[in-house]
Amino acid sequence: MNRSPKRTALGGLFVALGVLVPIMFHAMGLGKTFLPMHIPVLLAGYYCGPVRAMLVGFTTPLLSAVMTGMPTLFPPVAWLMAFELAVYGAISGLLYEKARLGVIPSLLGAMFGGRVVYGLSTLLIFPLVGYDSVPIWAPLVAAFTQSLPGVLLQIGIIPAAVALSQRDARMVFALKRKAPGSHES
Repeated sequence: MNRSPKRTALGGLFVALGVLVPIMFHAMGLGKTFLPMHIPVLLAGYYCGPVRAMLVGFTTPLLSAVMTGMPTLFPPVAWLMAFELAVYGAISGLLYEKARLGVIPSLLGAMFGGRVVYGLSTLLIFPLVGYDSVPIWAPLVAAFTQSLPGVLLQIGIIPAAVALSQRDARMVFALKRKAPGSHES
């Protein structure tokens, strides 16, 4: 793992945002609809790399649950989200930094992968704590029904935020990014 203090500090900032931003959304009754905790975790993938982003994703819902009661520890929503968001952070960072995909393809891959892991986690964890298991496809369906505004918000905000920090905004939308130091002819 790269030992960059800047990336570590950014990881801490994204954890803090992941706890604070949902408080504002939940105060207006918009938390489940707009998925505010997902945004800082996904951004961590682009700014902190896959390992730190995975740690940000796993830590944020658990810390938020302890500090604010959201998401709940029982039923184990915070644990389900910890696995989901860890995958969000890891996949967005891996696809963007290692596979050199653009922001949108890596974002979509992370969103899909995280929802699949949420479904698998629900399937495995719910029966362990006395709840009926949920079919693995249910979180995917929920992502495109009840959480569609949040998905659209992520698709709007995250590429824009990354573009603001990059010199070449065209790379945000590219399927494949060029290697650092290479030049177009």
